[in-house]
Amino acid sequence: MHFHRFQLLFAALIALLSATNSSAQQRSAPAQTGSAQQQVLPDSFGTWHSSSCDANAQRPAVSQEAGEREFRQCQFTSGKQTATIWAGKYRDPSSAYEVYTSLLRPTMQPSTVGRFTAVDDKGLLVLVGDVVIGVDEPRNVSTKDLQELTSIIAARTDKTPLPPIREYLPKEDLVNATQRYVLGPVGLRSAAESVGKPEITDLTSAVGFASGAEAMLAQYHHGRDAGVLLLIDYPTPQLAELHSRHLETALSESGKDAGTKIERNGSLLSMVIAPSSRAFADTLRNAVTYHTQVTWNEPSQTATDPSWALVLYRIFFGTGIFMIAAIVLGIAFGGLRVFTKRLLPGKVFDRHDRMEVLQMGLSGKTIDTRDLY
Repeated sequence: MHFHRFQLLFAALIALLSATNSSAQQRSAPAQTGSAQQQVLPDSFGTWHSSSCDANAQRPAVSQEAGEREFRQCQFTSGKQTATIWAGKYRDPSSAYEVYTSLLRPTMQPSTVGRFTAVDDKGLLVLVGDVVIGVDEPRNVSTKDLQELTSIIAARTDKTPLPPIREYLPKEDLVNATQRYVLGPVGLRSAAESVGKPEITDLTSAVGFASGAEAMLAQYHHGRDAGVLLLIDYPTPQLAELHSRHLETALSESGKDAGTKIERNGSLLSMVIAPSSRAFADTLRNAVTYHTQVTWNEPSQTATDPSWALVLYRIFFGTGIFMIAAIVLGIAFGGLRVFTKRLLPGKVFDRHDRMEVLQMGLSGKTIDTRDLY
C-alpha cells in the first residue's frame, strides 16, 4: 500500500515538473523571438560596423501611437569616423509616415539618399516602407553607404502605399518641412506645437480619431498672409458630416472671428487655423487638390441589331444544315434496313411469326403476313 502511494506521488511530481518546464519555455519563446526581430538595423553596411547599441535610447514622441514594433540605436564606426544611427519599425507605412513627418525640421531639405529623405546639419531622416531611419552625423557617412543601408532595410519592409491625403495639400506657398501627418491625439498635439498653433489641441477630442480619421496639416506663407491648413479625412461622408458639427462646436469664438471655417467635400474636412485674412483662408481651401468621383464598376455592353442580310443568311444556313442532316440520317437509316434485310432476310426485320394484323372479319380468308412483303 505504501509503495503504491509512493508511485502515485512520484508520478504527480513528474507531471508538475513537466508543466512548469513547458510554461517556462512558452514564456521564454516570445522573448527569444523578439530579440531576433529587433535587428531592424543591421550590424554592418558598407565599411561601417556597429560598436555599441543603446537599448534605452530615446524614441520619437509619437512612437507608441504609431505602434512601434522594433527600435534599435547603435554607434557605428568606419576607420576614425563615427555616426549614431537609429531605426524604428512601426505598424504600417502610414504609421511610419506619421513618425517621419513629426521629426521634420524647417531647416531640412531633400537629399540624394532616397525619395522620402530630409537632411540638415543636425541629421538625416529616411522613410523606407514601415521603417524610419535617423542618422545624427550624416556628413561622416558617404551617400553610397547610406544608400546601401536603406537598400538592406528596404528588402524587409512593407511596400504598402503611403496615405493619399498627403497629396491633397497645395504645393504653392507651402512652408518647407512643416507637413505633419496625424493618426491620433499625440500626433495632433505634437503637430500643433511644431507649427506654433496651440489652439489646434482644443480640437483633439472632436476630430474623431477613434472613427478612423486621419489628418494632415501644413503651414503656408504668402507675402504678409499666413495660416495653417488642416485636412481631416474620414472613411465615409456621413462621418465627415457628423464630426464637422463636433468641430464647429469645439472652435473658439476668436478663431471663428479670425476666419476659421470648416468646409466639407465628400469625406474630407478642410479648415485654415488662425488665417491672416479671410481671403487667404478661402484661397487655401480652394487650392486643396481633392475631388470626389463616382465610378460605375459594373460590366456593361452595347446591344446592336444585326443587318437583314446577316439575319437571312443565318436563317438559310441553319435550315440547310437541318435539311442535310435529315437527308443523311434518312439515307443511313433506310440503307441499314435494306442491307440487313438482304443479308438476313426474315431474321431481323419483317419476321412474319412476330407480326400481328388486326382483321375486321369481312371475309373468312385469313391474312398471311408474308403476303404483305
